[in-house]
Amino acid sequence: MRLFVAIRPPAHVVDVLGALPREPTRGVTWSVPEQWIVKLRALGHVPDHVVDPLVRELADELDGVPPAQCTLGPATRRLGGQWLGAPVSGLEDLAALVFDATVGLVPVTHPQPFQADVVLARGRVPATLAGEPVAAEWTAREVALVADRSSPRRPLLEDVASFPLTE
Repeated sequence: MRLFVAIRPPAHVVDVLGALPREPTRGVTWSVPEQWIVKLRALGHVPDHVVDPLVRELADELDGVPPAQCTLGPATRRLGGQWLGAPVSGLEDLAALVFDATVGLVPVTHPQPFQADVVLARGRVPATLAGEPVAAEWTAREVALVADRSSPRRPLLEDVASFPLTE
């Protein structure tokens, strides 16, 4: 199954994102609120026998880790011409912990610098869609191991496990 480690923004942040303009644009597919997550690490396709050890490693690594202060914004940005994202800062340390917990089980195949965004649209995203002001803050109190079970007709992101961040 295709997995990633992520946090879900709270309702007030979803409301902020939902208020952004979403004009129909040729070649662009707008994501829906159920898809609005912030990936700490994309894991790709993970064999079933790796899932339980992955859950154990994440639980051990995240045990006792405090909540993370997140900041959305200041403006939407175009990511590689294929995505429109709303940047999120404040998750660098948490992402590093997640990486350390998972790299032994899911090796890195395409190294990328960490960049946190809520993906708002996919496809051939024109540069003119970027730059929309967006701002919100929240405290991330939980990390999730998420399975993408989406089909072409419906998005479906399901939590396989969740890990509370405790103060």
